[in-house]
Amino acid sequence: MKNIALKNVGLKNIVTVSLLLLLLSALGWAAEDVVSAVHGTITKLDSGTKTIVVKTADGTEHTIKFVGKTTVHGAKAGVHETAMGAEDTFHGLKEGSEVVAHYTEKGAEKTAVEIDNIGKDGIKSVDGTITHIDRAGKTVAVKTADGTEETFKLSGHAAADAGKDIAKGTEKTTKVTVYYTEEAGKKTAHFFEKI
Repeated sequence: MKNIALKNVGLKNIVTVSLLLLLLSALGWAAEDVVSAVHGTITKLDSGTKTIVVKTADGTEHTIKFVGKTTVHGAKAGVHETAMGAEDTFHGLKEGSEVVAHYTEKGAEKTAVEIDNIGKDGIKSVDGTITHIDRAGKTVAVKTADGTEETFKLSGHAAADAGKDIAKGTEKTTKVTVYYTEEAGKKTAHFFEKI
């Protein structure tokens, strides 16, 4: 009888510790998966350390590291291969490029998930007023100044950002700039910000 009681206590401890470790692991994974975005200009580019420094409009500088999974949108086709050897470019980006950097943060290190190159050589942008957000369907409709309504499919990052800055109930009055790519006639919003 005493052996059965000791086995039950030991089993309870193992189960409790296992559940605690599982919970802590889940919290750690959740914290790592949070993607933030910053909009600014590349002020420093180091292809040796695979980092860029992005300076925002308020003067804050963010050092962001590239990894093998980092995606770059809006870079010229074919630039990636030739840019790797050039000192002033990296993945089609260069100092002075306007970008939106989507990153995760672990400790003090920011790791790029996606970099959107904005401007005449990069992804497109349009200003307008949101007329509808379908968070479940991952789409946003925007009415531009000329009265045209454009619908964009939201990338994973843009869908997550839609919940941060734009509260339910205020969607139809929010003025935004939408940064998007277009393939085969379909527009995909990668980032949007209130203006």
